[in-house]
Amino acid sequence: MAFAGVLTDADITAALDACKGDGTFDYKKFFATSGLAAKSTDDVKKAFAIIDQDKSGFIEEDELKLFLQNFKSGARVLNDAETKAFLKAGDTDGDGKIGLQFCSIYWLL
Repeated sequence: MAFAGVLTDADITAALDACKGDGTFDYKKFFATSGLAAKSTDDVKKAFAIIDQDKSGFIEEDELKLFLQNFKSGARVLNDAETKAFLKAGDTDGDGKIGLQFCSIYWLL
């Protein structure tokens, strides 16, 4: 599992179970339930690197759409509305992508 050593299986399962239905994904709730919100800066950087699948240094819309699948193979794809809301929350400079600074600051709140 990609998040081994960063998040527990039980926390990942709980977070994924809370957003199984289409339209039920809430990034704030997911970060809290999965334990990401309480992780160190180093752990957040590890998580960011896993989600940044193309290793561009940013998380783009296509990577956000597949966000849940980073936590468990076969997890659902985020719908367009969920993806756009997630991107809007993290795209602090309007460039259409999320940088590590947002994740480090936001996930640790």
